[in-house]
Amino acid sequence: MTAHSRVAAGSRKLIVTADDFGAAREVNEAVEIAHTRGILTAASLMMSGAAVGDAVARARRLPALRVGLHLVLVDGTPVLPPSAIPDLVDRDGRFPRALSRAGANVFFRRGARRQLAAEITAQFDAFQRTGLSLDHVNAHHHFHLHPTVGALVLEIGARRGLRALRVPLEPRGVVARVDPSSPARDDWRAIACAKLLRRRARRRRIMAPTNVFGIAWSGALSRARLEGLLRHLPDGVNEIYAHPATHDRFAGGDTGHADELAALIDPGITALVRSSDFSTGGYSDFLWR
Repeated sequence: MTAHSRVAAGSRKLIVTADDFGAAREVNEAVEIAHTRGILTAASLMMSGAAVGDAVARARRLPALRVGLHLVLVDGTPVLPPSAIPDLVDRDGRFPRALSRAGANVFFRRGARRQLAAEITAQFDAFQRTGLSLDHVNAHHHFHLHPTVGALVLEIGARRGLRALRVPLEPRGVVARVDPSSPARDDWRAIACAKLLRRRARRRRIMAPTNVFGIAWSGALSRARLEGLLRHLPDGVNEIYAHPATHDRFAGGDTGHADELAALIDPGITALVRSSDFSTGGYSDFLWR
């Protein structure tokens, strides 16, 4: 029995997610390894990723893996032809890396908002065509925290089966307890946007985790930090997200991915989850009833 094969009632619930599923074969391999040999319970799929076909094939043969949609609206390529969304992409047909630039564009320009809605719709529809069950939705670099983007995601998603959404609110006290040396990354703007997104999601009866961990240590979720989180897991639904890969160097990759994979499959970590009193699964396992 794997560490993530049980779902039961309990006050502490755990979702362990890999983002960027479909970005590269190295990421997809890590998702499969971390799910079958470690504690990974979910993955967020990039429909415009270079290896999305390989990711979908793996997901279909891993029925216990909960798969969500990782909307790519910045720092990546669109699903629609660039000619259909000229106000959103650069001369190379890519979304800009700068979130502030992209956010201002869709806030101030009506045409850009229409094109953004079309691209979000296209990504939802592309996910639907895979035949996979939609476990959750989030966005690359958490761009759905932007109020304009978040509103469109909720509106469009509600018509396409959206029932759960990541709202990245990370309890600073838990992070400090696990690793007091971690630099403070509290951003009042991001926190305010996240709280607004949570209120909007609740009004639509869309579930969001109580706590999300991975923000302070993005790309640096070491074994020690992961163990600390598991030992100090708060009550409620908790998500820990990571960016594992089998190698650090691959197209679009940077560093830390292999270390995160090693943490997710560490025998001590797996044993800790097996012996814990918290329930494990994907978003869909903890939906409001």
